[in-house]
Amino acid sequence: MNLHHYAETHDVTNQVPPLSAINLYRDDLPLQEWVKRYQGEWADAALNTYGQLAGSSLMQAGFLANENKPVFKSHDRCGHRIDLVEFHPAYHELMAAGIGAGVTSAPWTDPRPGAQVARAATMYLHNQAEAGTSCPMTMTYACVPALRLQPDLAEHWLPKILSRQYDPRNLPVEQKTGATIGMAMTEKQGGTDVRANTTRAYPVGVGGPGQAYELVGHKWFCSAPMCDAFLTLAQTDKGLSCFLLPRHRPDGSRNEFYIQRLKNKLGNWANASSEVEFRGALAWMVGAEGRGVPTIIEMVSLTRFDCMIGSSSLMRQALTQAAHHCAHRMVGTRVLNEQPLMQNVLADLALESEAALALTMRMGKALDSVHDEQEDKFARLVTAIGKYWICKRAPGMINEAQECLGGTGYVEDSILPRLYREAPVNSIWEGSGNVQCLDVLRALSKEPGVLDVLFAELGDGHGSAVLKQQIEQLKQQFGDTDEIQHRARQLTEDVATALQAKLLLEAGNSSVSDAFIASRLGQHGQAYGTLPRGLNLAALIARSTPAGFQE
Repeated sequence: MNLHHYAETHDVTNQVPPLSAINLYRDDLPLQEWVKRYQGEWADAALNTYGQLAGSSLMQAGFLANENKPVFKSHDRCGHRIDLVEFHPAYHELMAAGIGAGVTSAPWTDPRPGAQVARAATMYLHNQAEAGTSCPMTMTYACVPALRLQPDLAEHWLPKILSRQYDPRNLPVEQKTGATIGMAMTEKQGGTDVRANTTRAYPVGVGGPGQAYELVGHKWFCSAPMCDAFLTLAQTDKGLSCFLLPRHRPDGSRNEFYIQRLKNKLGNWANASSEVEFRGALAWMVGAEGRGVPTIIEMVSLTRFDCMIGSSSLMRQALTQAAHHCAHRMVGTRVLNEQPLMQNVLADLALESEAALALTMRMGKALDSVHDEQEDKFARLVTAIGKYWICKRAPGMINEAQECLGGTGYVEDSILPRLYREAPVNSIWEGSGNVQCLDVLRALSKEPGVLDVLFAELGDGHGSAVLKQQIEQLKQQFGDTDEIQHRARQLTEDVATALQAKLLLEAGNSSVSDAFIASRLGQHGQAYGTLPRGLNLAALIARSTPAGFQE
């Protein structure tokens, strides 16, 4: 009797083809359009190249870097303290690609119109392949304005920071071809309240801006502890001050910087986050003494912008996965994306993704508008609005995309579990939701003209009666200061959706703007897939489904 026949239990059918080796830029029509809209079209060829890389080899490297988490080595085999973090080669491949593409440097070395937009698009592509490596690249990019406040330090450090050479070697910066910068601000007792920090800075000599100090204290969160130097905060006799703390002293010896342990995080696995102690660590003051928060705030603003990019890109990759699956998977006698209820869900996800991208790229345009007072005020306000709203929307949107794949979207063979784990980090780091909403109120109350800039941006509704009504309601809400902190989240949400509606209307694609206004400003359900009737869902799905995926 031949038992082999009984081992074949079934034929494998109705399976979605692998999504591999795609061009994340060329297959993303909304991204191409928004880059062009805000003067980044000159980077089209470079974005096309990086989109192909991110959708193929970097995507595979992302899986490897997350399957092989960084490992902390406190001592060498002879018992010498070394405080090193070791990474899988895939991590280094990702870092080299991003730095080589200008993620850490391009807007500073080539500040032409659209430079911040083009850089944001590059980060948007990279982050879809692997988000953990985006953390050290973000901080390296964002440290530049703060360091420029201290010209002597900038002259020494910026050539290596702005290099497109990734150099992971643990050497003094003078011996390296490139450098990365981390950040260490948070302490146990204060968290977001950095003014409660207890780390002390003691002058080695005369003290003051650009001078050497020794730092003693701890940091509960030090992001990317393998970086070459860190911007950190410590108390002096004049208050909280900002310092640049390198891993090595000028004589080449290791600094008194001690990693206690790596954080065991929900996501962001490829990146190392740590607890550290400074035991007389040598550091140099950046900016005025006692003005540490104002000195470092521009860096924080840029990292918050990258949180917007990060969440937007995670949503886009989740949408890509859902669209691809539903373009091929049969249920009953029809492909999923031809079925009305799934069309409602996919179109809703596409709206969320493009609205996030639109607000993010508009922020890039504001950052590109150097020395424009109106755009500076816009950026001051909308950094907090965008960071709050886009990062808040990402986890739920990604979970809905998982549902489109069913059980397949829940297992680690898919990228979706990683995207879902990754999403909360952007809403928590660099100031969680309440911090952002209170910052919105702070900007409006303490910086003259910010509210006027907001309403000038929103205009009169751009032909939409629904948007016009929301704008009028916003004016009334901001005019009522009673219990305004209690209402801060609702106010921030209403501003965010009004801005997104305005941007989509201006872009001129009525299928997108009509659906967004009808669902986000009008009466609609709370879950995704509750779009009202009468919208062009097929156009929305086609717009965000890469051409190569469609049957």
